[in-house]
Amino acid sequence: MLVRKADTKDIEQLSKLFDEYRVFYRKDGDLNGAKVFLTDRMLNKESEIFVVENDEKNLMGFIQLYPIFSSTRMKRIWLLNDLYVNEKYRGKGVSIALMEEAKTFALKTNSAGLILETEKSNLIGNSLYPKVGFKLEIEHNFYFWNT
Repeated sequence: MLVRKADTKDIEQLSKLFDEYRVFYRKDGDLNGAKVFLTDRMLNKESEIFVVENDEKNLMGFIQLYPIFSSTRMKRIWLLNDLYVNEKYRGKGVSIALMEEAKTFALKTNSAGLILETEKSNLIGNSLYPKVGFKLEIEHNFYFWNT
């Protein structure tokens, strides 16, 4: 199992994983849209994407981080927006490897840390995050505005 930064040569396989991820969150599948979206993020350097590949060079999962900034800390914080592992590779430590890579990256970039949000119903994620050192924030409210 190899964890590494994704690049444009990964777009075909990564797009399939990304499309599976979106379907998991009850969105319609759109493989072509996934390719365009991920290619844009990479080419415009708008996110950092890390993947795990197996010995056969198949991508098993990915994590995508977006930069945001904390005014009070006067540093970047990485928004861990997307984490997904293909069903056949779950339970093999892929998500933990991706989370550890994200934490290492946050340290290397001298950021204030990582933040994430997940649905209360995401039992796997809500079990994983404390296991890898994340703390559940109960002091703040999360608000949302849709367009």
